[in-house]
Amino acid sequence: MTAPDTRYPDHHRQGVLLNPRGWRLGTRFAVLFALVSAVTIALVGSLAYTTAATLIRTDVQNEFERTVGEVSDAVVDRYERDGGLGRSGALIVPGGHSQVQYLGPDGSRTVAVADQATTEILQFPPAQSDMKVAGAQEPGEVDIREAEADDQRLRLATVSLGDGTGAVQLVQRISPTESIIDRLATQILWVGLFVALCAAAVGWLVGHRMTDRLVRLTDAAEYVSSTGRLDPVAPGSGGGETRNGIGGHDEVSRLGDAFNAMLARLTRSKEEQRRLVQDASHELRTPLTSLHTNVQVLGNADRLSPPARDRLIDDLQGETRELTGLVNELVGLATGDHEDEDMVSVPLRQVADRVAKRTSRRTGRDIVVDADDSVVWGRPGSLERALANPVENSAKFDPDGAYPIEIRVREGVVEVLDRGPGVDPEELGRVFERFYRATEARGLPGSGLGLSMVSEIARAHGGDVFARNREGGGSVIGFWLPLSTPPE
Repeated sequence: MTAPDTRYPDHHRQGVLLNPRGWRLGTRFAVLFALVSAVTIALVGSLAYTTAATLIRTDVQNEFERTVGEVSDAVVDRYERDGGLGRSGALIVPGGHSQVQYLGPDGSRTVAVADQATTEILQFPPAQSDMKVAGAQEPGEVDIREAEADDQRLRLATVSLGDGTGAVQLVQRISPTESIIDRLATQILWVGLFVALCAAAVGWLVGHRMTDRLVRLTDAAEYVSSTGRLDPVAPGSGGGETRNGIGGHDEVSRLGDAFNAMLARLTRSKEEQRRLVQDASHELRTPLTSLHTNVQVLGNADRLSPPARDRLIDDLQGETRELTGLVNELVGLATGDHEDEDMVSVPLRQVADRVAKRTSRRTGRDIVVDADDSVVWGRPGSLERALANPVENSAKFDPDGAYPIEIRVREGVVEVLDRGPGVDPEELGRVFERFYRATEARGLPGSGLGLSMVSEIARAHGGDVFARNREGGGSVIGFWLPLSTPPE
């Protein structure tokens, strides 16, 4: 049995059910699904009930009226054939769904027709319309009305026999029909409730299945916000295997993958910052210690000989320059100030020309530019810095200057070639590491950050760096960038 995940805080405490604002997204989805289903079922059920009730009532009423019409026709036919019907005549009434009884001209009632389902005489006073029909001289006159007797609703039809001899009354009970309609309504209600409950259950399952990973992502974000820890989201929030063993490739899965990637990147960034601080403190310790020692010695400068004072001042200036350069590079790495520039189309030839002129002016070295028309999409200042660092390294490691430094640009590949001492083959793979300095470079000024910044800038532009030794002596340091056009 898997232990529950307790890394993320549980925000679903008691009282949440009474507060819809505290419901989980899956619960809200399920409730909404159930409400929509219930409303739909209610509308369909109401329409079905109304239609069915109308059809049943209409069918029963039409059948009764058809029976009354047949009785009326039979009375007229018999009256015309026999010249009068009276109470003594026999009358066959079609249909067996209505009770038939005789209404005398004096208001008395008897059941005079055989083969009926009941011989009960329903007790209700005759109306004036009934007596009028019973005393009619013409046969076949009809009066239909509704009445109540013995707590029952009735539909009553009175058909005159003619010559004032009375009438035949057909009585149809409406209550049984209404009972059937009421049972239909009850059945529709129960079926509707059952379907609504099923819809709610299905909505709950579907809603929670759809939003479970999203809820876990929300919990993870709240966990990161409250604790500052950058633990990845548990499997099942991204596109991998879910807790139910089912893979996912939908939008929530993509969001989980992006969230995990973001956490991983933040973790790397946090680790890099920590390492940067540790490395920076280590690198700053040496120039600061030397500077502190020289400053203490400077306090007794009057006891030093003029040559010793000059060496001390030169030492202080050198340490200050090295410390300034190191601080500037650290600030650039820590703040990422190159990212503040706007991305534009950058011709690499122009970048190479500017770097060559500036470095030549500073160092007095000859720098040759051999560039094609490569254009990249990037930040001009960052790219200049990425090219200036290896050019300045070449000038520093090849102080004799017997050969010019070359800057070569071909289809997005930028190379800086020199004829210096080169790089130990075992150290070629480490020259772009932070604070790494080759053995022969440790006696020269520098912080070991220049080439690492070149690597970061190149990778930020979608490229990469490379380093190799040059045939005939010297080294080739450079980077490549993808040729591109401005995004639309």
